[in-house]
Amino acid sequence: MTTMRDFSTGHEWLSINTATVRRQWRLDRIVDECAKRGIRAISPWRDQVAAVGLQALARQLRATGTVLSGYCRGGFFPAVDAAGLRTALDDNLRALDEACTLKAPCLVLVVGSLPGALEGKPAHRDLARVRTEVRDGIAATLEHARRMKMPLAIEPLHPMQAAERACINTLEQALDVCDELDPSQSGALGVAVDLYHVWWDPKLAQQIARARRERLLAFHVCDWLTPTRDLLNDRGMMGDGVIEIRRARGWMEAAGFAGFSEVEIFSEHWWGRPGDEVLDTCIARHRSVV
Repeated sequence: MTTMRDFSTGHEWLSINTATVRRQWRLDRIVDECAKRGIRAISPWRDQVAAVGLQALARQLRATGTVLSGYCRGGFFPAVDAAGLRTALDDNLRALDEACTLKAPCLVLVVGSLPGALEGKPAHRDLARVRTEVRDGIAATLEHARRMKMPLAIEPLHPMQAAERACINTLEQALDVCDELDPSQSGALGVAVDLYHVWWDPKLAQQIARARRERLLAFHVCDWLTPTRDLLNDRGMMGDGVIEIRRARGWMEAAGFAGFSEVEIFSEHWWGRPGDEVLDTCIARHRSVV
């Protein structure tokens, strides 16, 4: 039986997804504040990177000794026509380039779903069509990702977001795509396990075991509040909700995962708190709850 890592006395395996304090600070400040606290990993978002400059961030990461636990995000493959599909693929290739420049361990994919649904105007209702477009988009991106040696991590999203953000909603679904497109388990294609999205799944332990180390590319933690007031921006700080976070980490580590626990919290509450307080709370909860 695998012995879990002990996080109670340090936070060397804590990563901060930079969305967690995006309202408080620009990305360059986030990097400095994390480094000051001995948080050695982040997972930045592309818009935040663009705001400070890709090369400037790369230099700052080297100067502070900060590494990435992932890069957010690629995906959003479906479109209304062939031109739109090509535009989506081109954007994913740019994301791959950025991820390589920043030496990310993987590019996280939020795969997308019905075109226009995010704006409240879905172009159609054909979920089977967009799932095919997602599969084809991942396959096309994977060709380039292999050449660039940048793994792709499919992140299944909670079914509540199946219409507008991701038509892959369970770990089983994501792994089925991995097995189809990368049957040799080469390490080029895997999954990002975000507990906010998959904690409820009765097959979660089984599917984490199925994934094994080769497919487990990222692990995101936060908590599910009861009641949840906003399905997008009311994630909880670890320990404030109902997710059995440490049990899930045990499943991950038993399957061979030995990477960072990445705190990713979209929360109007925590965005309204001082950034110092948020990061210090993340450290404390990583030790006591994760």
